[in-house]
Amino acid sequence: MLNASTMLGQSKIPFQAEIDIAELADFLRFGVRSAQKIFQDQPASSDGIWNRQDYRPLDGFICAISPFNFTSIGGNLPVAPAIVGNVSLWKPSRTAVLSNYYFMKLLQWCGLPAGVINFVPCTGGDASKYIISHPKMAGFHFTGSTGVFQSVWKQVGENIANYTNYPRLVGETGGKDFIFAHNTADIEPLAAAIVRGSFEYQGQKCSACSRVYVPASIWPRVEELLKKHTAALKVGDVQEFDTFMGAVIDKASFETCKGYIDRAAADPDCEFVAGGTYDDSKGWFIQPTIIRCRRPNYESMTQEIFGPIVSVYVYEDDQLDETLRICDTASPYALTGAIFAQDRQVIVKMENALRHASGNFYINDKCIGAVVGQQPFGGARASGTNDKAGTTLNMIRWVSAHSVKETFFPSPAIVYPYMSQQ
Repeated sequence: MLNASTMLGQSKIPFQAEIDIAELADFLRFGVRSAQKIFQDQPASSDGIWNRQDYRPLDGFICAISPFNFTSIGGNLPVAPAIVGNVSLWKPSRTAVLSNYYFMKLLQWCGLPAGVINFVPCTGGDASKYIISHPKMAGFHFTGSTGVFQSVWKQVGENIANYTNYPRLVGETGGKDFIFAHNTADIEPLAAAIVRGSFEYQGQKCSACSRVYVPASIWPRVEELLKKHTAALKVGDVQEFDTFMGAVIDKASFETCKGYIDRAAADPDCEFVAGGTYDDSKGWFIQPTIIRCRRPNYESMTQEIFGPIVSVYVYEDDQLDETLRICDTASPYALTGAIFAQDRQVIVKMENALRHASGNFYINDKCIGAVVGQQPFGGARASGTNDKAGTTLNMIRWVSAHSVKETFFPSPAIVYPYMSQQ
């Protein structure tokens, strides 16, 4: 039921739906494991004294607002705080209500007590008015747009004196994820990483590749493979097993993608390597689109699109350092990134240059596909608080430490020992 509702409600092909639900199971298992690690972290005790750390749930409720693109994230955002004893109020995305509802029913079927997780589909305005402003909101667990997270942070700041506690704010937001190639890169894996990283689930993953930097010396071979691979991708009904891409999530997303395509078509500094077409006659379908941009600061190279559009900047081989700086500074985001090279010294150089440009970094691999427990996921800068879902870094945000000292042989002494010395 979860797989089917994820496919039909969120336009995912069977494989993408399957790994989504598998990730949800991982979040549940690793959430418990992370909580155990936190509880096991205890202070040192001495003779006659027992020191212990009590990890309490926060004093209030957790507001969890989840996105459309992953049923796993939808389930994890309210469940993670509940694992360590909190009450969660869960507002699902309006375009993922069905699968999220079925997961809520599954939790209840498994014995979740009433009132621990509260499933409340509502508008963003109502969430802001009645939930986020409530004095007992102790935490905010969010995945979604940078703009929404920033507005919530602002609202919390404006209402800070009204809260019972200082709310914990945890968010994973936007991305402008990159693949950066060196001229020693292995060409075929590079091209495959660009295609899969950009077009799996219609580019609607927070980690999806959205910009690529390729040296001029290898660009002709990369371009040839990109055209070949992209032309072979079927766009259509997610119920057909040979479909690689379905429709984008809604009309607003379609219009956003259409706008970028139309503006690129009218710009002399852009050319389509692949795609550049769309169709909303039945559903909201965007063909997988690759734009070569002759300006590294062109809008599609710097702005988040969240659709099946990837932009490529071809740089001169002797401008590696300059282009690395452009990659690092072109976008306010820092979620995922990947580099391709076979020269070990170059790999070290590129990794150091792009150290702050992402929270998840891949070497000779696509910039998507983080696995819970293996590549803890999250980004910094405008991409969020980098609290790494599924790890102790995230779970620790939902507990409040309570330090207890128990003395078995209390001392009656008042003066210090040296005062009684002759």
